[in-house]
Amino acid sequence: MQGENAESPPVTALDLNTMPTWRARLARVLALALLLAAAGSPGGAEEVGKEEMRSLDEQVQEIKSDVLGIAAELGQLEEKLLYPSNTQVAVFVSLAEGETFRLDSVQVHIDGEPVAHHIYSFKELEALQKGGVQRIYTGNVATGEHRLDVAIAGKKGGSDVSAKQDWSFRKEAEPKLVGITLAGDGSRIELGSW
Repeated sequence: MQGENAESPPVTALDLNTMPTWRARLARVLALALLLAAAGSPGGAEEVGKEEMRSLDEQVQEIKSDVLGIAAELGQLEEKLLYPSNTQVAVFVSLAEGETFRLDSVQVHIDGEPVAHHIYSFKELEALQKGGVQRIYTGNVATGEHRLDVAIAGKKGGSDVSAKQDWSFRKEAEPKLVGITLAGDGSRIELGSW
């Protein structure tokens, strides 16, 4: 057959300058993996000197940081695909400054549908009391009017405290950031746009 004897096209080196960044990084990871596999073969360890091993260690560290960078970029791309800006809504929870209320749980409903429920650990509560903010929900809603219902449970002193409140909010074309602040020993829930 004619195809058996035909020459294959010449193999050219990868031009990393023309490849997108993540592809270039992936190509380097694969090249190093092949190099390490060759060094690990019988007789390969004897051929590889100390200087070459140091060079390999540096390359491995560089590739590790490249892989972490790729993972971060992929995470950002995934978020953009899953939550496009024209439908994205994010809900955040915080405690008012100086609040001593012990928050146990928060439940969030949007348009009557449960979207988030969180039970707080001691460390999470401590972070909120020190001024931290928790993103409890990120999701998609259509533009227009929506209803947000929030229910909380906790303790003040030895007494159980629970509160529930609902609001309406308008979703426009840009992302909507909604902040829920718990105040008044947990008996008051305030809503704000961020």
